[in-house]
Amino acid sequence: MDIKLLSPIGNVETIASGHGIRNLNRLIKIYGRANWRKMKGIARIQLDDGAVFEAELHWYEGHGIGREELKIKRYLS
Repeated sequence: MDIKLLSPIGNVETIASGHGIRNLNRLIKIYGRANWRKMKGIARIQLDDGAVFEAELHWYEGHGIGREELKIKRYLS
């Protein structure tokens, strides 16, 4: 499922960082060594079928690598 962001991600907070991330070894293996953080935030999104929602999103962010593995955790409206 592709997610298209219709607004900037707001209310961004860090959930975990460094060795607090369960999938840290997998992230390093796939994307490379970086200062990894697991993040969450809220944004307006559009799904493949054209439906528009406000949703809570989770993703991993690596310094110098950027945002990876964006996923929807729950729909807010």
